[in-house]
Amino acid sequence: MSKRPKRNQISPADVAVQRDIAIEIATLHREKGVTPLAFVDTYGCQQNESDSETIRGYLRDMGYAFTDSEVEADLIIINTCAVRESAENRVWGNVGNLVHTKRDKPEQLIVLCGCMAQQESVAKKVETSFRHVDLVFGPHALWKLPELLKRLMTESGRIVEISNPEGVIAEDLPSLRTEGPSAWLTIMYGCNNYCSYCIVPYVRGRERSREPERILKDVERLVADGVKDITLLGQNVNSYGHDLDDSIDFAWLLEQINAIDGEFLIRFMTSHPKDAGERLFETMARCEKVAKHIHLPVQAGNTRVLETMNRGYTKEGYLDLITAARRYMPDIILTSDIIVGFPGETDEEFEDTLDVLNQVQFDALFTFIFSPRSGTPAAEMDDPFTRAEKQVRFDRLTALQNDISTRRHQDYVGKRVRILVDAVQDDARYPLKGRTAGGRLVRLAGDEALVGEFAEVEIVSASTWSLTGELV
Repeated sequence: MSKRPKRNQISPADVAVQRDIAIEIATLHREKGVTPLAFVDTYGCQQNESDSETIRGYLRDMGYAFTDSEVEADLIIINTCAVRESAENRVWGNVGNLVHTKRDKPEQLIVLCGCMAQQESVAKKVETSFRHVDLVFGPHALWKLPELLKRLMTESGRIVEISNPEGVIAEDLPSLRTEGPSAWLTIMYGCNNYCSYCIVPYVRGRERSREPERILKDVERLVADGVKDITLLGQNVNSYGHDLDDSIDFAWLLEQINAIDGEFLIRFMTSHPKDAGERLFETMARCEKVAKHIHLPVQAGNTRVLETMNRGYTKEGYLDLITAARRYMPDIILTSDIIVGFPGETDEEFEDTLDVLNQVQFDALFTFIFSPRSGTPAAEMDDPFTRAEKQVRFDRLTALQNDISTRRHQDYVGKRVRILVDAVQDDARYPLKGRTAGGRLVRLAGDEALVGEFAEVEIVSASTWSLTGELV
């Protein structure tokens, strides 16, 4: 068995130093007789949500309580996303507005972190145009948040920490989850794919897989805490294990998690088609706790466009994957991402994307009009089509998918499905909501005591976006 090169692992001693600093800060707050308030504002993907759970865990250990008000907060941490321009623009707008809260409360600390903050251009923009921001750090510095906040409290001047571009792995960090039966669990970090439109590999670093023993202990802890729905996270989750022993891959990890005692569901996202295949599909079909659902982003339906995107597969190859997945799991739920209007994509090439929708019949799609990200190859490509022309394509795509989703949901009517009731909602007629193993939203009536439990329901009606069920 060969062993691949060792990753950049933060030592337990260094992590322990951060815990000690957190205790030191909490002690200072107690001695002052104060409980400072923190507001954590999160943008972007599930990985960012998971990172914010770590941020909240650290802040709890440092003696902070939490608020949803920027005005009340003594500390504001904005955890950012760099994937799309729209998210970045929202961040800049909200950061700009904080100049008013800082003016009214000069001792307030404002922190910008996450993927967007890892970019040098962002750090420079903050330094020149957003002087009320006190601290900027990227995802790779999250593990030493107590150290950074201590420096902010004890030193003059602003701090920028965007080193370690290749990324690190730090274990045993605190976490504060939102209450509920579902949980995120990061199993790997970074991405090696360098799709031509994507900034993620530049800000999240190279792929780093967590040791499986750590992951399995985390799953056991979550199950013991009553979690019934665990989503495994990674920028490219099904490439897990490529930097570990040759015998370890994502399918193997699913098998190990499936063997853990308890009643729970295993989900994962996001998968890359180039790392999906029959071994994964066979494992999913065989493991009873693994949800029969895969989010497999196709991004475009034309092979030339896919090649320009640097996706690593063809239209025909993607359709072959779908055929294989359905051979092992005939009722598998399929969702995907699609980018409309990639630079140079013609009307004829866009028709190939519509053809993929018609052939695959996705249950749901996440659709986007191309957004150029500075620093990626696609941002420099010729783009002869206007936003208005792309909008016409986008509207055709969403209309087709809405029709498909509606028909797929109508097929549920009269059937019984198992769901996890995960929350109450503000709806007098249907006060509960849950999700099927395939992630379909179900509204239903019932007692709040059902939250956190699996239940069997009969679907009585359906819409494009949700199902309505009755308890069996």
